[in-house]
Amino acid sequence: MSQPNETDNYKHDPEAQKKLRDMAKKIDYAMLTTVDTDGTLRSRPMSTNGEVEFDGDIWFFTYGSSHKVDEIERQPHVNVSFSEPKTQTYISISGTAELVTDKAKIKELWKPELKAWFPKGTDEPDIALLKVHATKAEYWDSPSGLVATTVGLVKSITTGKAPSEMGDHEKLSLT
Repeated sequence: MSQPNETDNYKHDPEAQKKLRDMAKKIDYAMLTTVDTDGTLRSRPMSTNGEVEFDGDIWFFTYGSSHKVDEIERQPHVNVSFSEPKTQTYISISGTAELVTDKAKIKELWKPELKAWFPKGTDEPDIALLKVHATKAEYWDSPSGLVATTVGLVKSITTGKAPSEMGDHEKLSLT
């Protein structure tokens, strides 16, 4: 008898994918995790500027000569995590990343607030995009907020019973 595969727990669910996309669009900064040259994991904050498509793609502006691009070219597997503690929303997305230098796509996704990082705008010589093609995602969403979640956890600890409502948790396959 074969062992269950971890991906067996990931489902295709268009409604859950829509919820995932809507949750991610509300969180401007994510942590992008890559594999460094020595094999260790390395994370850095990146702004999505709301560019989460979920046909499975997340877009980040970057400089093409940055170290993270070198890391991705050596090992394209990445993780993107979103966190919004105020609303108890957490997202983890696994996928592969690639460098995109298509000027038309850069202009399509450009937003004026990006000038803080790219002073010359879309004419910045080294400007590029990182495209993360998401393959799997997991999210946790507690609609009740931090106070209600904390009260539920304390009640669970004191009564020894599992909390009755801790919010949504889904594992999604995006391929």
